[in-house]
Amino acid sequence: LGVHARARRSKPRPNAENTSRAMRTARATSKPSARAARSTTKSTRTATGRTRPARCPDAGDARRGARTIPRAGSTFGRIFRVTTFGESHGGGVGCVVDGVPPRLRITREELQFELDRRRPGQSRITTPRNEEDSCEILSGVGLDGVTLGTPVAVLVRNKDQRSQDYGEIAVAYRPSHADATYDMKYGVRAIAGGGRSSARETIGRVAAGAIAKKVLKEVAGTEILAYVSAVRDVKTTAVNHETMTMDDVESNIVRCPDESCAQKMIDAIDEVRVKGDSCGGVVTCVVRNPPRGLGAPAFDKLEADLAKAMLSLPATKGFEIGSGFDGTLQKGSEHNDEFFMDSEKGLRTRTNRSGGIQGGISNGEMIEMKIAFKPTSTITQAQNTVNRDGVETELKARGRHDPCVVPRAVPMVEAMVALTLVDHLMLQHAQCNLIDAGDLTELVQGNMPTLYDPEAIAAAAAASKAQMTTKDMSDAFSED
Repeated sequence: LGVHARARRSKPRPNAENTSRAMRTARATSKPSARAARSTTKSTRTATGRTRPARCPDAGDARRGARTIPRAGSTFGRIFRVTTFGESHGGGVGCVVDGVPPRLRITREELQFELDRRRPGQSRITTPRNEEDSCEILSGVGLDGVTLGTPVAVLVRNKDQRSQDYGEIAVAYRPSHADATYDMKYGVRAIAGGGRSSARETIGRVAAGAIAKKVLKEVAGTEILAYVSAVRDVKTTAVNHETMTMDDVESNIVRCPDESCAQKMIDAIDEVRVKGDSCGGVVTCVVRNPPRGLGAPAFDKLEADLAKAMLSLPATKGFEIGSGFDGTLQKGSEHNDEFFMDSEKGLRTRTNRSGGIQGGISNGEMIEMKIAFKPTSTITQAQNTVNRDGVETELKARGRHDPCVVPRAVPMVEAMVALTLVDHLMLQHAQCNLIDAGDLTELVQGNMPTLYDPEAIAAAAAASKAQMTTKDMSDAFSED
């Protein structure tokens, strides 16, 4: 093809003898690959007048600046990357987590703890769908419970689907739901259970978030806690973010650590539930002991990525960090967080209206944010709508749905915050902890000292004499 192109551009136009010679040279020097033959979009004319298809950009072209297809919306993160999969009424849902640090001890029970907080059927104020949400770790974790550095795949199988409950919405769109927009985008949708628009998709996020939480806890002692701070017009302001615990949050079915408000929130949900209606609320999340320096200027500010993470959750409609919209009512002299030197922690701020982030970068103070969730779209009350044929009709939806999503949204919020922070932590380490970082032997030589360090090799040889033989180790492994 290259010879043909040069021949076409040459002046004067090639005669039959030159053309024949060029074709023989092309055949002798290159043989078109099958992939090149298949990857075609438009035609170009060769020197002989014949029409040849032009090759589409492939993976190799991406390195030369060609256009590539971006991820199609199911992957989150840059280094710690999470891809979720599955539909609400399909065979199962789950995630693939790439970029998990090797040698991290993680158990199925740690993932299951978070999934149990998210699962349906917990109480009368959640959906009655009865799913165990029992997770299986398919890859990425060795038999000794240590991550291998390879992708971790987690699967949760669906067991309590009732697809027959979705007959009415096969053609009629639920108001304020994703039914209509999915048809607008794809021309097809998963009718039963809402497919990917269902909150069941968040199972993969919560499972991946459990791994991210473990990394943050071990590396920085970071703790992430969320709770329900408002349901309809019932709000709490009496929660101490410094002292509240997971047990406080889990002490009631609405997940509000303020017991004086918890029952009022439950009553507010019950009031709409018995009428076939729904309501919204607010989840507040705090990050204690966050690493400093997370985030980057301009487009990768930490609060910007947190906002994207939060607003990617189903039913979210608002996000605030620090003083949020209330900060617009203050003057600079009132809103600024003054610095001081703490005898134990060094530089700190006397107040935290910034919410732990300044200039898009974490300053080490507690990160505080609020996320607004709208009322559940699917309700059993009759509503006016339009069907797929453009005909106005009335819809009274069936199925099992949360009258208020915020009690089960708490672990979802924590998971997305953890995924955002651990991704930024790994980005920070990769960029800023390379130059003048001290001993980089393991970075250069690898993470197995017994393969290059004479002292480690001698120590391992001496230790091996007192250990089991290879056969004994093999027998013990097989028995386990």
